[in-house]
Formats: sequence, structure tokens, C-alpha cells
Amino acid sequence: MGIDKSWYEEIKKRISNFDECATAGNAVMESYPRQCRAGDATFVEDIGNELEKTDLIRIDYPRPNQKISSPLNIAGQARGTWFFEGDFPVILKSADNTVLAETYASAQSNWMTEDFVEFRSELIFTKPGTAKGLLILKKDNPSDLPENEDALEIPVFFE
Repeated sequence: MGIDKSWYEEIKKRISNFDECATAGNAVMESYPRQCRAGDATFVEDIGNELEKTDLIRIDYPRPNQKISSPLNIAGQARGTWFFEGDFPVILKSADNTVLAETYASAQSNWMTEDFVEFRSELIFTKPGTAKGLLILKKDNPSDLPENEDALEIPVFFE
């Protein structure tokens, strides 16, 4: 007597991203970013653009895909060139792109350097109706020139 695996084949057809793959009970590889395999397909966890920006800005808290609540204390390090007058903008959006909160992160020491400088910020927000959101740490761009735009984007989940 064999086991009918057609139900699993149907589930595999409905998997289109990392979260669905992991929720379906497939093995998750502990790489960074994590990967999940469903049949012949491999799905990579969305960690935003953290790896691309690591030489410019690093976030200690919250980490990508972490559950957050208000007030949210943000901490990390950024190159002095990320700041202007010791600050840079911080924006929190819901999955439907609604801005939940905006504030600034402040340098914790002299930002007039090309080295990494500790920063801190606090965001107060109302939990949205969506489970997922996006934390955006924007390079301050007083010139408003498009070539000077940059941002670290971190996916988060709301508690």
C-alpha cells in the first residue's frame, strides 16, 4: 500500500515565497538570508537590502523580519556621510505603503567623519491592519539631488 502524495504536489503549486514555503513545513536552511526548498524551487527570505548597504549603514535593532511594537527603539551604526547635521530620516510603512510614523535618527557622537557612528531613534506608531511593514532609514540628502539618494530598507512584522 503506497502513500498518496498528490496533496503535497498541490501545496507545492501554491507556494510562491519564503513565508509560504516555511509555513507549509518545508525545511529552512540556516543561511543568511535563510532559504526554503519546496520540491525543485528554492525561496529566499526577504531581508531588504541589508547586505547591499552593510558598508554604509548597519542596524542592530530591529533585525530584518523581527516582530516590533510601539514604541520602537532603533539602534545601529552609519557612516558619518549618512548624516546631515547629526540626523537622518526614519520612516515606518505598513505593507499597503501607508506611512505609520516618521522621525529622525540621531548620531550618538561626532558625525563629522567617514567612520561608523552609533545612532539611535524612537518611533511611536499605531499598529496597522497589515502584519508586515517596512522600516526605512534614509541617507540625509539636503541637496535633494537624486544621485545622493540612498536608503536601508528592513522588512518587519507587527506584534
